[in-house]
Amino acid sequence: MRLVLAVVLVLIIAAGGAGAYVYWGLQPPAKSDQPVRFTIEPGTGTEAIADLLQDKGLIRNSLLFKLSLKYKSEGSRFQAGTYEMNPGATADQIIAKLNSGDVVPEEMIRFTIPEGFTVKQMADKLQEEGVANAETFLKLVKDPASGGIESSLLEQIPADAKLMYRLEGYLFPETYELKKGSTEADMIQRMLEETSVKLEQIPDFDAKLKANGYSLNQIMTIASLVEREVVVDKERPIVAGVIYNRLKQNMKLEIDATVQYLLGKPKERLLNSDLRKVDSPYNSYLYEGLPPGPIAAPSLKSIEAALEPEKSDYLFYVTKKDGSQEHLFAATYQEHLANIKKSQAAAK
Repeated sequence: MRLVLAVVLVLIIAAGGAGAYVYWGLQPPAKSDQPVRFTIEPGTGTEAIADLLQDKGLIRNSLLFKLSLKYKSEGSRFQAGTYEMNPGATADQIIAKLNSGDVVPEEMIRFTIPEGFTVKQMADKLQEEGVANAETFLKLVKDPASGGIESSLLEQIPADAKLMYRLEGYLFPETYELKKGSTEADMIQRMLEETSVKLEQIPDFDAKLKANGYSLNQIMTIASLVEREVVVDKERPIVAGVIYNRLKQNMKLEIDATVQYLLGKPKERLLNSDLRKVDSPYNSYLYEGLPPGPIAAPSLKSIEAALEPEKSDYLFYVTKKDGSQEHLFAATYQEHLANIKKSQAAAK
C-alpha cells in the first residue's frame, strides 16, 4: 500500500512539474521596448519559424510553440516577409501578426516628374534629389536595351540616329514611389510602363490612332509640341489642329519650343538669330515636317488633343500678352500680323 501511494505521489509531482514546465514555456518572455527584427523567407516551414522566434527571444520554447500551433490548427497561413516585434508579445499576438502579414513597410523613394519635362530635366532633377545619377539616366534613355529595359512601346519607337534620346516623350509625367535602392533602369522601366497604362486608358486608343493616320511616335511628337506650347487646356486641341493644318500644307511648323529643346537650357525670350542657330532636324524653323521624335513628356490631355485635334482653318497663333497665357489664332498671315499687334497692345 505504501508503495502504491509513493508511486501515485511521484506521478502527481511529475505531472505538476510537467504542467508547470508547459505553462512556463508558453508564457511570453520578459517585456522589452527594443523591437526585434527578423525575416521569414518564402517557403519557410512552421518548425523553422518557431526555432527562429526562439532564437530571437520572442518565445521561450520552440517545441511547445510548435505543439501549440498544431493544437490550434495554426501555422499554415504564416506569411513571408520582414517583421518587427517586441519581446513580451503573447503567442496569440505573434500568430495573429504572422497570419496577417503585418510586415515592416519597405523603405521607398518618391519623386515627381512634371508635365512637359525633357529627359535632361528629369535626369537633373533626380540627381539633385539624390535618387539617380544623371549621366547614367541619360545613357539609358538614349539606349534602353543597354539597361535591359523592355516595353511593347519600343517596337513603335524608331531606332533612328536622328533621335537625341530614344525614350524622350515616353516617360510619363507623374509622381512615383519605388523601393529604396531602385536603379536608374528601374525608374525608367516604371515610367515607361506608366505611359503604356495611360495610353490604354484612352477610350478606343488603337482605333483613334489608326483613324488618325499617323504613327504612335508622330502622335507623341505632336503631343509634346502641344505640351510645350500650351498652358490653357481648352486650347490644346486647337493648337494640335494648327500643327496638322501646317503639315498638310507642307509649311514649316516654326514652333519656338523645338528651338528651346535644342538650346538645352530654355531662354526666356528667343531672338531671330536663335531660331536658325542650330542646324538640326528638330529645328522646325529650318526643316519642314515633324521633328524626329518628341521634345518633352506630354500630359494625357496633350496626347488626347494630338489624337483628336479640333478642326479649323487656323495656321497661326500668337500668345496673348495680357497675362492669360491664352493665344490668338489666325487663318491668314495678315490676320496673324494683326493679332501680333493686338497682343502687343494688350501687354501688361
